[in-house]
Amino acid sequence: MPTPSLASLPIRRLTLRDLTACADLSEDRGWPREEHKWGFLLTAGKGYGIDDPAGGLVSACAVTEYGPHERPSLAALGMVLVAERHARQGVGRRLMRHVVAALGTTPLTLHATPYGRPLYEELGFKATGRAEMVRGRFTPGGSEPAVATRAATAEDLPAILRIDEEVFGADRTHIITRLPAFADQLRVAEENGRVTGYAAAWPNMDTHVVGPLIARDTETAKALLASLAARTDRPLRTDIDVRHEELLGWARERGLASVAFNSVMTYGITELPGDWTRRFAPLTVAAG
Repeated sequence: MPTPSLASLPIRRLTLRDLTACADLSEDRGWPREEHKWGFLLTAGKGYGIDDPAGGLVSACAVTEYGPHERPSLAALGMVLVAERHARQGVGRRLMRHVVAALGTTPLTLHATPYGRPLYEELGFKATGRAEMVRGRFTPGGSEPAVATRAATAEDLPAILRIDEEVFGADRTHIITRLPAFADQLRVAEENGRVTGYAAAWPNMDTHVVGPLIARDTETAKALLASLAARTDRPLRTDIDVRHEELLGWARERGLASVAFNSVMTYGITELPGDWTRRFAPLTVAAG
């Protein structure tokens, strides 16, 4: 039988049963397998993909929606991948057009690599910001911020959800309530019994990724980052909004080197909602 053309292969919703195929696709493109992150994205959000008649996936991506379930106020796109053997044949463009159409009038955001940015610009996305990925072994030093932090408890969840919605600009209850199971650490900053920020560190291959990192101010963000670093023997990785120059400089002084830059892009809105001054790092660039 003749092999079907790529343009005729159907696009379908992915489920957790596709976890191994998604990890295989990541590995095919030279990315880490990231099963833990893929599992989170496929359960907390939606996956879309195209099956390869020869086995595995031709292409895949993840969508995480925020706000009211029946009418999301924002959706993040991520993990957009095309198998190497099918690259540069319009597959990624076709999948993205399908996903954008499926999301209708919902405003969209994504973090684009320099390689992927031209495709997203072609689809109508605009660059509205920039994030710097830093990675390394955190080395304490100098005067550390005098902000109290502690492990989060179940009783902190309402306060975490309240501050998160204020700062992110949309309800993320279905994401934040998964953090205790997804992350190895979840910590809060506190002043006079009031939560002023929170951060998580979750395992990804040989690193701990810090995110979300949401804090009242830079000193609070530093304290949360340092407190997470003190409780792991793995290198840290995080993606910091480049407008937070002080935090980036402090992180570099403590051993976190710049690895890459991503463009923060939006579709249907001119800028992200919420308060960027308190939003230091996303949970993962794939979920916004």
